[in-house]
Amino acid sequence: MKKLTFFIFTKSIGLYINFLSFVFPNKASQLAYAFFSEPREGRLSKTNLPEILQEAQSETFHLDEHSFQTYIWKGNDTIILLVHGWESNASRWENILPYLKKSGSTIIAIDGPAHGLSSGKEFSIPKYAEFIHIAVQKFKPQYLIGHSMGGKTCLYYQSVYQNDLLKKMVILGAPSDFKIILHNYIALLSLNSKISKALEDHYLNNFKLSLEQFSGKMFASKLNIKGFIAHDIDDTVVLFEEGKKIASTWKNAVFIETKGLGHSMHDAELYEKVSRFLFETE
Repeated sequence: MKKLTFFIFTKSIGLYINFLSFVFPNKASQLAYAFFSEPREGRLSKTNLPEILQEAQSETFHLDEHSFQTYIWKGNDTIILLVHGWESNASRWENILPYLKKSGSTIIAIDGPAHGLSSGKEFSIPKYAEFIHIAVQKFKPQYLIGHSMGGKTCLYYQSVYQNDLLKKMVILGAPSDFKIILHNYIALLSLNSKISKALEDHYLNNFKLSLEQFSGKMFASKLNIKGFIAHDIDDTVVLFEEGKKIASTWKNAVFIETKGLGHSMHDAELYEKVSRFLFETE
C-alpha cells in the first residue's frame, strides 16, 4: 500500500510540473529542482537529540544566511572530520565512533545543509563543501571520512580546495555519476524533456560543471592524498560499480569490496580496516 501511495504521489507531482512547464516554465523548473534538492528525512530536534550527539560538545557556524552544526568528541591533536550522506545526520556515525576513539583522536561530525540541526531547505554538494571548508579551517583535521553523498562531497571538496592539511580520506558507499542520480529522479516523476534540460542547465549555470564533469570519478582523478574506498556489492541505493568508477581514477587509493552490509556499511571488520588505514604507520 505504501509503494502504491508513493507511486501515485510522485507521478502526480510530475504531472503537475510537466503541465506547469508549458504555462510557467521558470516556475516549473524551480519546483522540479526544489523537490529534487530538499531532503525529506534527516532533520533533528534540539529537544530530542540522539544520545550520541548529546555526549558531544556542539558548535554552530554561519555562512551567509546559513548556519550549520558541528559535534565534537574531544581527544588529542589528531583530528578526524566526519561527513554524512543524503537524508541523514551526524548521528549516523555512532557505530564507527568507538573504533576511532581508540586512537585518542578528536572527532568532529557535521550536519549537512538542510540536515540535522543545520539550516536551509536545499542540499547541494558545493554548499556542503563550503561547510566542510569552514570546519577544516577551524579544526584543521588530518583525516576526512564521508558516507554516500557525503563521500562524494569530500571528493568534490578536495578536488576544488586542494587542502594540504588533509593526509588521508575514507569514502564509504559513495556515488560517482551525478547524471544517474538526476535521471533516476526524472524517471521517477516522469518529467518531460523541457524540465530535464532545465535541471541540467541549472547545474551548468550555478556550479559551472556539466553533469559529466559533476562526477566522483572526475573529482578523484585530481586527488593526490591517500584514499580508502569501500563499497558493498549488495548496495541497492548506490550500485557497486559506482565505487569502482571512483577507484579507477584515484591513483593513490585502495579499494575494499564488502558483502552483506548494504548501503549503511556498518560493520566491525570494516571499521577495523578503516582505523588501520588511518593510524598505522607504513
